[in-house]
Amino acid sequence: MKPIVTALDLPAGSPGGSVELLHDLYGGTEPLIPARLFMLHSDQPARPPIEPLEVDGKCLTGHRFWTYIHALSSALATLIKPNDVAITHLQHLAFGATPALLHTLPKHPSIALVHGTDLLTATSIGTQRQVLRQSAHRATAIVVPTPAMADRLRHLAPELDFTKVVHIPWGIPDRLLHRQPALPTHHGRSFSLLYAGRLTGEKGMAALAAASANIPDMTLSIAAPVIEYERFAERLRTAGCEHHYLGWLDRPQLWNAFGDHDALAVPSTTLEAFGLVAVEAQACGLPVLYQPVSGLIDVLGDTALPVDFTNRDALASTLQILQNDPGARAGLRTAGLANARRFPISTTAKALTALGDQIA
Repeated sequence: MKPIVTALDLPAGSPGGSVELLHDLYGGTEPLIPARLFMLHSDQPARPPIEPLEVDGKCLTGHRFWTYIHALSSALATLIKPNDVAITHLQHLAFGATPALLHTLPKHPSIALVHGTDLLTATSIGTQRQVLRQSAHRATAIVVPTPAMADRLRHLAPELDFTKVVHIPWGIPDRLLHRQPALPTHHGRSFSLLYAGRLTGEKGMAALAAASANIPDMTLSIAAPVIEYERFAERLRTAGCEHHYLGWLDRPQLWNAFGDHDALAVPSTTLEAFGLVAVEAQACGLPVLYQPVSGLIDVLGDTALPVDFTNRDALASTLQILQNDPGARAGLRTAGLANARRFPISTTAKALTALGDQIA
């Protein structure tokens, strides 16, 4: 059977939901979707079956971007024999790997997976908007994890044939859904709030830091990449945000950390493609508070608690209600567990495989 080929032009070991989804679908010794998986080379050891691309110069705009695409295409061409490939999975509609794969394998059927960051970047950078439109036009099928992503794509590429856009939700590891959620272990007097994720602007940590400063009887924990935290630490101090930094936790560590907190905060400011960390928290029995933005509304709805993280009084009032009402926390826990069970990664893999069989 000819393999699928997919690529992500991020260094192996990079943090983020797109990378974790990639590993969940294509990684490990028994992948849900067998594929040749390429990422940029890294000083960190790559998890199998990643094949490193020895290409430097990643950028987003200008002539250097097209030089970078040419280098990626050349590297892929030396590693891939077109006759040995059945189909390509394009991770993102923008950035470098997708146009490089389309250049290397121009006649192969392809499924493009919209991750969200591609839409955000195409909104603000003209070069990436051009790449997105070209990639969307050339892809055989386009998969969006939420209706909100389809709406945003329609805004960015209004001339696109939307009959080839397919809604397939992302998912979380089945093993997380099959284990018994631990009962909350945090019994402190203060309300323990957790933020877990990148510290890029659209993730909303600045608003959370400002809103949570000096809220009585609340502690904030942050699990984020070390380099990003070091860059962000001064903003936290300026905001007067007292917190505990947990480091960047791998997923089993994060799942365990959920049990040490009373709720997860997801304060994203613009959109989320899906919100994997929120669904993982729900699977572990942790209530979720979220900014009601596109994508998160589709996935979480009323199984989590919407809150305006830009409004300190609203956040303080919400936390006080949850702290004083065990029934409210229990209700969110029950609703969250039911919601998480809608999204096993095995279902995502089966739907992507069936779509590939359809277009091949």
